[in-house]
Amino acid sequence: MSWSKARYSFMQTVFLRNHSLGTRLLVFSAVLVIIPMLIVGIISYQRSSSVLQNEAREYSWQIIEQVKSHVEHYVRDIEIISLKIINNPDMGKFLKMNSLEEVEQSQIRQPIMQLLRDSAYSRSDISNISVFLSDVLILDLRGDDSIEPLAPLMDEYWYQLAPASGEPMLVSREIKWRDSTEPVISIVKRLVSPQTLTPIGMLIIDINYKRFQEIADLVTIGKTGYMFILDSQGHYVYHPQLTKLGQSAQFDGLDDIEAMESGSILTSSHGSKFLTFSHSSFLGWTLVTAVPYRELTDGIGYIGRTILWSIAITLGVAYCLGIGLASSIIKPVRQLQRLMKRVETGDFTSKAVVTSRDELGLLTHGFNKMVQNLNELLEQIYFSKLKETEMTLQQKEMELKMLLAQINPHFLYNSLETIRGMALEQGMDDISNMASSLARLLRYNLRNPSPCVTLREELDICEMYLRIMKYRFEDRLVYSFSIPEQFRDERIAKFTLQPIVENCVVHGSESGSGMSRIHIAAHSDAEGFWRLVVEDTGSGIPPEKLMSIQNSLLHEDAVHTGSHIGLANVHRRIVHLFGEAYGIDIDSVLGEGTRVTMRLPGVHGSNRG
Repeated sequence: MSWSKARYSFMQTVFLRNHSLGTRLLVFSAVLVIIPMLIVGIISYQRSSSVLQNEAREYSWQIIEQVKSHVEHYVRDIEIISLKIINNPDMGKFLKMNSLEEVEQSQIRQPIMQLLRDSAYSRSDISNISVFLSDVLILDLRGDDSIEPLAPLMDEYWYQLAPASGEPMLVSREIKWRDSTEPVISIVKRLVSPQTLTPIGMLIIDINYKRFQEIADLVTIGKTGYMFILDSQGHYVYHPQLTKLGQSAQFDGLDDIEAMESGSILTSSHGSKFLTFSHSSFLGWTLVTAVPYRELTDGIGYIGRTILWSIAITLGVAYCLGIGLASSIIKPVRQLQRLMKRVETGDFTSKAVVTSRDELGLLTHGFNKMVQNLNELLEQIYFSKLKETEMTLQQKEMELKMLLAQINPHFLYNSLETIRGMALEQGMDDISNMASSLARLLRYNLRNPSPCVTLREELDICEMYLRIMKYRFEDRLVYSFSIPEQFRDERIAKFTLQPIVENCVVHGSESGSGMSRIHIAAHSDAEGFWRLVVEDTGSGIPPEKLMSIQNSLLHEDAVHTGSHIGLANVHRRIVHLFGEAYGIDIDSVLGEGTRVTMRLPGVHGSNRG
């Protein structure tokens, strides 16, 4: 018993079961949040410096390698130009001459100058090309524009350092023009006598500093970091401050940079800076990036402030969770209870607000979906009954009109036969044929109560109608049929082809737009479908009216337009007989004509009707 009491007392003390929920949340928040975050903050603060330095080193290294690759590629391109100059036959002759008189007598000056001009012509980045033989001759593209003789070049620091083997050397210097000076990067190459193999002169190609400036300007290192380039003697080849070009570099850590191929150091010159450098054996240059160390350590203070704010916010959230947890469970349940009572009374319009994605949120969403489905089901039942009633009324109306049209049909037949007989007596065969065709049209429309007929019957009646119209319009109406025999026994809604052809005649020949051609064709579609196409070359339909007709085919029920059965009527009868997959499509181009396509079931149609 003593062990159980001790264990119970321990649990009570550790989990603070005898204290309020607020006190327990406060203590547990301190234990579970503050202490771990303080530990993480201390470790993060200690490691931040080394991590930021490594990131800065990697980033700077990548930039240096990219710039070095660009510059090396560019210098190789320029070196090819220098090799073309040196290997030119005229240059070979020039290098064998030992005196100015020999040069003038050979008239080699002009070919050499032309060679230099040709080499610099297609390269806007080449500011000048100079060739001179020691104590013999100086040739320079600057010509009269130059106020600087080339002889003082021998007094510059790099002149004696140029390799005697003819290997290129890159230096940063300034060339003088008549009105200004221009910083350039010069590729210096000693000229060697082809006879004695000893240095006898110098080839200097001055590259516009702007090209190197453009490459360097693409470099962005931190907020205030920058890049500079040193040559093999520690002189600035490139620096954001142009006044330092050609000057000897002086800063802490320069000896370490010169002693190593690549690496990173921390220097205290002009403020603490983090330097990353890499040496190019091809260029003989060292590329260096400098980032103020203060920028690297700015993030450490930010981490400390973030930790403090995180502790404060986390504790505040922990205190609110205890209060919000109960309300987050009870509130959605009460909301569902209220809405269920509304649904019981027939109100399907209200929806519960989904405030979470947990089990309660999924339950609320499912309830909303169920109410919505119930509402849609009731609406479908209502509209289905309404539409069924409306279709029944329309069917009754059509039957009534057909009954009215059948009043005393023998009188109409006898009248047409009388007209036909009189026409035959007078030798008027055209009138006789028209009366006979009209009588057949009336019989076709009234005698057969079935809603479906064969395409062959529809084509016969359509041809009779067109034959009657042909008497009226003569050469202004031309029609043709392209109906394979396999389609002539297919089933089609009764009296659907003639109204469409009638529209073609009305909007073609009657509109006075000249000759109207009507073509009726049939062809197979996908499996179980076929299409009946009626095309005319009439005046076409304006886009606004065409869109209205297409919308009526999709949304309106069968309607009557004047004395003719409209396209929507024909479309709805086809849908009613064969299903929603079938019906009419219409396309038209204003001024060119109209095409009406009926999509119908194959294999002798549907069993409906």
